[in-house]
Amino acid sequence: MAQVKRIKLGEQVVAQIKEYILRNKLKSGDRLPTEQEFADMLGVSRVSIREATKSLGFLGIVRAAPRRGLTLGEVDMDRVTSYLGFHFALSGYSKLQLLRARMVIEAGSLPFAMERMDEDPGVYRRLIELIGKLEEAKTPDEYIEGDIAFHRALVEGSGVDPLVAFTDLLHAFFRNFRESVRPPTLKSGNRAHRRIVDGLREHRLADSQQELARHLGFYNRHL
Repeated sequence: MAQVKRIKLGEQVVAQIKEYILRNKLKSGDRLPTEQEFADMLGVSRVSIREATKSLGFLGIVRAAPRRGLTLGEVDMDRVTSYLGFHFALSGYSKLQLLRARMVIEAGSLPFAMERMDEDPGVYRRLIELIGKLEEAKTPDEYIEGDIAFHRALVEGSGVDPLVAFTDLLHAFFRNFRESVRPPTLKSGNRAHRRIVDGLREHRLADSQQELARHLGFYNRHL
C-alpha cells in the first residue's frame, strides 16, 4: 500500500489562505483578515498565520504593512521565474522530460509571437539581433548562452507572461545537453533560428513550427 503523505501545518495554512482568496474573488489591493482573524478562522496560532503570510509575501501574493494589516498583492513573476529555474537545475528530470517540456512551451508560444510581430516590429528586430550575436559565438559555451537568450526571447515575444516563467528550464536543459553542442552544430542551429523567425514574420506559422520541431529533434537524436 502507498504511504499516506503527511502535509505540514504550514502548508495547510498556506493552502487555506489561498482558498480564502479564491473563494472570495479578491483582487490586488483588497484587504485580508487580520492575523488574529485568520487564526480564529483556521483554528491555529498567530505564529502559524504569520509564517504562512511571510511565505506568500515572498512571492508578492500577500503584503503586510503597519496599521494597514494584510492586503492582497500581485505575484512577483521575476522571483517565481528565478526559483523555477533553480528547481529545474536541482531536479532529477530526465533529458527526455526536459526536451518535451521545451517542445510544449516553445511550440505553444509561436502563434502568439507571430501575432505580436505584426503589432510590434521590435519583436522581430530583437530576435534577429540575438541571431547575429549567435553567429559571432566562437565556443560552445558562448553559443549556449546565446542560444538560451534567443529561445527565451522567442517565448517572451509571445507576450504570454505565465509561459515566460518556465523558460528558465533552458538552463537545466543545456546543462544536460552541453556535450551535444559541437562547432559543426552551431551554423546549422543559426540557420534554423533564422528560418523560424522569418517564417513567423511572413505568416508561415506551419513552416516555423516544423522548423522548430526539426531544430529540437536534433537533441532527441542525442538522448
